[in-house]
Amino acid sequence: MDDLLSGLNAAQREAVTATEGYVRVIAGAGSGKTRALARRFAYLVNEVGTLPGNILCVTFTNKSAAEMRQRIHALTGDEDTGYICTFHSFCVTVLQEDSHAVQYPRRFLVLDNSDIDAMLRIIYEERGLTLRAMTFSAARDMIELRKLKKEPQYYLDLITLSLETLQQKYLQAEAPDDIIFYGYLYQQKKCFGLDYNDLLKFTLYIFEQDADIRLKWQQRLEYIMVDEFQDIDEPQYTLMQVLCGYHHNLFVVGDPDQTIYTWRGANIRYLLDFDQVFPGTRTILMMENYRSTPQILSVANSLIARNTDRMEKSLLPTLPDGAPVRLHHARSAADEAAWMAAQMQALHDGGTPYRDMTVLYRAHYLTRTVEEVLQREKIPYTIYSGVQFFGRAEIKDALSYLRMIACQDDLSFLRIVNQPKRNIGERRRRLLQEQAAQEGCSLFTALRRSVGTEAFRGTGAARFVSLIDAFSSDCSGRSVSEVLSAILHESGYEAMLRTEGSQERLDNLAELKQSVYEYETTCGEECTLEHYLAHVALFTNADAGDSSDRVKLMTVHTAKGLEFPHVFLCAMNEGLFPSKKIRTLPAMEEERRLAFVAMTRAEQGLYLSEAAGRNFDGTDRYPSRFLLDIDPGLLEQSGERDDMLLDNARGYIAISERTLRGSADTAAFRPGQRVRHSILGTGTMLELDEAKQAWLIRFDGLPTPRRISFRARLTPCPEQEGDTPS
Repeated sequence: MDDLLSGLNAAQREAVTATEGYVRVIAGAGSGKTRALARRFAYLVNEVGTLPGNILCVTFTNKSAAEMRQRIHALTGDEDTGYICTFHSFCVTVLQEDSHAVQYPRRFLVLDNSDIDAMLRIIYEERGLTLRAMTFSAARDMIELRKLKKEPQYYLDLITLSLETLQQKYLQAEAPDDIIFYGYLYQQKKCFGLDYNDLLKFTLYIFEQDADIRLKWQQRLEYIMVDEFQDIDEPQYTLMQVLCGYHHNLFVVGDPDQTIYTWRGANIRYLLDFDQVFPGTRTILMMENYRSTPQILSVANSLIARNTDRMEKSLLPTLPDGAPVRLHHARSAADEAAWMAAQMQALHDGGTPYRDMTVLYRAHYLTRTVEEVLQREKIPYTIYSGVQFFGRAEIKDALSYLRMIACQDDLSFLRIVNQPKRNIGERRRRLLQEQAAQEGCSLFTALRRSVGTEAFRGTGAARFVSLIDAFSSDCSGRSVSEVLSAILHESGYEAMLRTEGSQERLDNLAELKQSVYEYETTCGEECTLEHYLAHVALFTNADAGDSSDRVKLMTVHTAKGLEFPHVFLCAMNEGLFPSKKIRTLPAMEEERRLAFVAMTRAEQGLYLSEAAGRNFDGTDRYPSRFLLDIDPGLLEQSGERDDMLLDNARGYIAISERTLRGSADTAAFRPGQRVRHSILGTGTMLELDEAKQAWLIRFDGLPTPRRISFRARLTPCPEQEGDTPS
């Protein structure tokens, strides 16, 4: 036990040894929460004697789950590391064991965006839709929004309706939205495919409908730990409540000051009100920061203290003093980028590699000027956006070969039946689709039945069928990495890439093989092909690293959970950061939390910058209110500072703050209520217009109703008051 507790501070030690009941750990940025989580898991195993398979530890990304498994394995020496996974990965595990409760096979498909696009392509072709009706990206968003809000019970169609009934619902739909939505549900049911939304919905449905399955999982999971609790949404929150319903051991770690995903369903109240929902909660504050210098922490603390809906606390430094936080006022966006490039070059000349420098910004469109300057100055960089590693064509092809071996589904078949070329073009694929529809079988089964016919003579159909059948019957005793290497070789896929001279794509396949091998070694259980395929669809770009010596460019949201030696936070202007789309006080507080997250990514150096100039509408570009929130004595400022511009900025921000407060007060007013205006007198509230940020009021002394901005100050008044302005 001494080894597990050595090197921990008092708060970390308390968190590790607090085993029973409801425990809430408020862990500030860089406070060593991952270390505490890993030590607590090992403490439960080594000291309490809990079996690893009776512990669930939920992390935010697959990458953090893999890191956690490695740490715990090193601490316990046990190959079994229990359930260390994301919410979605855990739901995959539940469904692989209990999907029979909803008449789904264990070999269901977990769908990613490229799979969904493949389904949409089929729907568009069948129903004669074009991209003018709706792009694939817009269709995916529409489907997700409809599942979450408009038809939250959609999953009952997938579970209870027959394939034929669902098909009729699709074929009878007339509006493009309905055609796409029900066509997608039909395609899902056809191949037993589940997307991210479905995984949680199906799991919760099974727990709700089957008390025996629910109790089985509740009894199995004696201890539940949830990391990044401030980021969970309502279904995830409900799932945790269900799972801890037997042993009542729930340990959550989070920081309300880092809640930045409310637009995705996260709710800051889940963490702030945890002790009210779960009586007897023990709260532990972990505020000692081991990441950033005192100078960086002082700036971050000064900023976040301006928020009101928070738990009052401050990050405490443990590192020695470092460089001051620098703020540069540039004359233009080009000058701002040039200043950043000069700072980077100076760091690099002093021995700092480019990979230790990261540029953060509110939105991707802000990178154009930065990229132009970095290119001119020959500073290498990479942007963390665009095509994700697991979405690249060659990676999807390789995974489709594995899915054909395991599932022989139609989506994978259509993707790789002619990769490499086997003379099975569009005409022959259409023949197979017609045959499969008539015979009620998969496309692969239709091909197997057709290899000897005239239509498929002179093609590679027979060799393809033999290849898949041979691997399907022989894969159970082989590792996933071995199967992947063999299928890429024997299918001729790698030979095709070599012939094309596609070295970058070959390198990506080598990286995929390495990731499969690493997944096998950290899986914590026997890693079957089906197990790997069900989880790999959940991987994201955050799970693929980049070790090349390049400056990293990314949005602040992308940087969440990461840390970098030197951070450049640019375009800190009103309308950029905070975004011009912010209309409410809670949204502005979230923007400030986002800026706080950005600043606390920095370890040694933090560089803030903003640029003067004009906005698209011709108005002056003001420095961000977040820069003005910071105590100026904590910043080393440079560049031309226009005092008149700053005064105008403060005036603009003051008006904006009044508007935000007025927006926050809208809940206090309702149609029919009597209100008092400081100038126009008493009137009756007619309606609230959120879009225009205004009230519509009929004032007693005016002949017509007036639309009054939220920035005006109104007070409710008793019904009997009826005075009018003099």
